[in-house]
Amino acid sequence: MLFNGYHHIGLWVKDAQKSLDFYTKGLGAKIVFSFPMGDSGKTIYLVDLGNNAVIEIIPRGNGEEESNAHWVHVAVRTGDAQGAYDLALKTGAVSRTAPSDVQLGTMAARNAFVLGPDGEVIEFFQVKD
Repeated sequence: MLFNGYHHIGLWVKDAQKSLDFYTKGLGAKIVFSFPMGDSGKTIYLVDLGNNAVIEIIPRGNGEEESNAHWVHVAVRTGDAQGAYDLALKTGAVSRTAPSDVQLGTMAARNAFVLGPDGEVIEFFQVKD
């Protein structure tokens, strides 16, 4: 099987600290990982609501229009990001970002992004050992 459930759901937020407080202090989620958002000086947080229900809190980048939070993407856990990407393209998805190796703080991963049939963003996420 190519997929092992969700890795995380990305949430683009207007106020990262307010959202982080809501999910951790309010709902009891635990911060399981964090890493810098490029050179922006901001931090991206992965928070687990329990049983690996992970939300990625992504602060708005520099110069972007402020807006209400919205879900950015769904990241599907896989052991083969390239195979998942190829399969998605074969079945009609549109490439957004080809598979590549990424270093997210101390987490090494390989990921790729596609657009599904209604323009939804799907990330194939492979944690590397």
